[in-house]
Amino acid sequence: MAEKSCIKRLQKEYRALCKEPVSHVVARPSPNDILEWHYVLEGSEGTPFAGGYYYGKIKFPSEYPYKPPGISMTTPNGRFMTQKKICLSMSDFHPESWNPMWSVSSILTGLLSFMMDNSPTTGSVNTTVAEKQRLAKASLAFNCKNPTFRKLFPEYVEKYNQQQLAEKLVAEQVSAEMSREENSTPMLERVPNSLGEDVQRIDAVKVGRKARKQSFPTWMMFLLVSIFGIVMALPLLQL
Repeated sequence: MAEKSCIKRLQKEYRALCKEPVSHVVARPSPNDILEWHYVLEGSEGTPFAGGYYYGKIKFPSEYPYKPPGISMTTPNGRFMTQKKICLSMSDFHPESWNPMWSVSSILTGLLSFMMDNSPTTGSVNTTVAEKQRLAKASLAFNCKNPTFRKLFPEYVEKYNQQQLAEKLVAEQVSAEMSREENSTPMLERVPNSLGEDVQRIDAVKVGRKARKQSFPTWMMFLLVSIFGIVMALPLLQL
């Protein structure tokens, strides 16, 4: 059971955190256990974690603030192992370096700063920038599958629902555009075909006329030659 001084200290820190929130950090104690806090770190712009939402837990000992808490991360992130304690100077990995003056705000600020760094530590992993970016994009959807996350951070659930709605609208618009293009393509294709058929008919007419022109002089010429021959032969017949 937590000591009375520990409870008072954590309650005081929660009030201070609500009054002066830390940038890119949201943290709340569990409704049933003030020693267990849940947090969300928002990835900083200009880093591979931009657009990511990283959910995790801080478990305080009953002797807090005289002993450090344990810190873990639940969301796959490409920087730390999930569901494993993270080694920090302000975590229970290093009780000798713990300062009782540190608070939840300073712990989470230090965790966010260390996450953006590449320094190896116990509980860290080595991944590519592309992998971190992929995990950042999928982080909110992953978190929203967690019942505890949904209960403690409804604002992020609402953000996720809005993103899903926006993506759905975009997909519908793209589908509508593609449908219109598909419907208009046959009309465009029929015009050239119609023109081609007309050209073919015109060419056929021209060929027919040319053929008739070529065949007409042949028999006419034969007839004229025959008549001329007969006319020339008449005087000879009279002799």
